[in-house]
Amino acid sequence: MKRLIKKAIPKRLMPFAQRLHRRLFDDDTPQVDLSKEFASLDGIDALKCRISYNQYGGYCLPLSSHHRIAAQKILLNDVYEQKTIQFICSKCNDGDIVHAGTYFGDFLPAFSKAVDKRARIWAFEPNQENYRCTRITLALNDISNVVLTNAGLGDKQETLLIRTKDDYGRALGGASQIIADKSHDYAGTEPVQIVTIDDIVDSDRNVSIIQLDVEGHEKEALTGALETIRRCLPIIMVEVLANSTLLESEWFAENILSFGYRKTNDIDANSVFTCEPETGR
Repeated sequence: MKRLIKKAIPKRLMPFAQRLHRRLFDDDTPQVDLSKEFASLDGIDALKCRISYNQYGGYCLPLSSHHRIAAQKILLNDVYEQKTIQFICSKCNDGDIVHAGTYFGDFLPAFSKAVDKRARIWAFEPNQENYRCTRITLALNDISNVVLTNAGLGDKQETLLIRTKDDYGRALGGASQIIADKSHDYAGTEPVQIVTIDDIVDSDRNVSIIQLDVEGHEKEALTGALETIRRCLPIIMVEVLANSTLLESEWFAENILSFGYRKTNDIDANSVFTCEPETGR
């Protein structure tokens, strides 16, 4: 069946198909509905959130995006993208992890326990509400080895917009998107600072994994990490949107594959690229 699916679905649409499959079939438990609770808090000028737990730790979830699949998993004391978490934890070795976007920190308790005692996790979250929740998640788990930055990743330092709500006013949660086209008038946006991995991650740090879930801003994020990639040759794990051609682009071949990287795996909706030793440095 898996072979038939791979033949029937174009390669560039596979990440979208995987996400749709998980949404429809991976969880047959009724959704947790917090819409009434969220509505009852209208007018209160405070972070609206709920604390929930799973096998890795505790989390502060923004009530506004309780309908999102990642939040639903945690509300049900489950784990979102368990295979991704397990892979990163097993491959980080003694190096640092670059993790973007962080959402409410659903990966951080697992990562913080898996890395070497001298290693750090460089976490990036551009959505202000998500960032505030992540800070609480870190406090709940007494995590001290995460460097959390309230910013998006790009190829240079600048200020852009991030879209945090859809056309119906619902929070996008972890699917919030950085808008590079300043001329387009999107609803539900807020300004966001853009930084580069090369600027934030200290040049003496050994980075073992770069994991990007940046909703269409992958090329810019990787461009801003080329010095780190060249220096450390980390595993690159990237989730791209269904209509993206980045991984088949000339830019990706010239700037990433040219270092000796080859695609070695698909985990959840993420493509994994590893630098082969014989074609690396």
